[in-house]
Amino acid sequence: MIERLGRAWRVCATALCFAVFGIGGLLLGVVVFPLLSLVPWSGARGQRICRAVIQYASRCFIWLMRAVGVLDYEVRHAERLRRTGLLIVANHPSLIDVVFLMALTRNANCVVKAALAHNPFTRGVVRSTGWIRNDSGGAAMVDDCIASLRAGNNLVIFPEGTRTRPGAPLQLQRGAANVAVRGDIALTPVVIRCEPPTLTKGEKWYRVPQRRPRFVIEVHPDVGVAQWVPDGLEAVQAVRRLNHSLSDYFSREIRRDVA
Repeated sequence: MIERLGRAWRVCATALCFAVFGIGGLLLGVVVFPLLSLVPWSGARGQRICRAVIQYASRCFIWLMRAVGVLDYEVRHAERLRRTGLLIVANHPSLIDVVFLMALTRNANCVVKAALAHNPFTRGVVRSTGWIRNDSGGAAMVDDCIASLRAGNNLVIFPEGTRTRPGAPLQLQRGAANVAVRGDIALTPVVIRCEPPTLTKGEKWYRVPQRRPRFVIEVHPDVGVAQWVPDGLEAVQAVRRLNHSLSDYFSREIRRDVA
């Protein structure tokens, strides 16, 4: 009986959190960021300030989810994200992975679906933060990512491009590997685990698990391209080799016991 009541509460609390997220995103896009744009900052400084607002809002949202009992979490080696110019790559088991990374990463840029630039709840955020849209084409998007990193921004990429389906093997796209190889930039892997799984690909938000899910977000040491790619390979071959190594790395780490 207690378990059933607890699950019913988490369904209601999850609905509350989704409502807060939607309303908060709308307020940021139509009120907060337009007001900030009235201040005569330079473009780069204005984007940094808007990203700082996103980081603060993400921290508040994570606090809310934990406070109402939707989830629990642990972050390991968060200090590794307190640097600049990081190419942060993470696996993507849950809908809220990006919220965790936005909360943990200062001045975070990211690659987002073009549809978010047209969604009324998110388009103001995408425009004000200068996040990189994935509809600019492969080479142009890679160039934009490299330029952002060299400007000192941190860049968050989910190489899968979408959430992992439970039980399915990882299917990494080559965007992150392209950025790393062509920009000669080290990767900062972040392994995200969630037990029991929640908010996975194709799962309805109200299908909450029997018990409260626990996230473990573990920031790993940087991995240089040369550590996984032999010298002398052409760029296309190097990207393919790096992407394969990254896939093996995440698959191995996800299975590792984190208790």
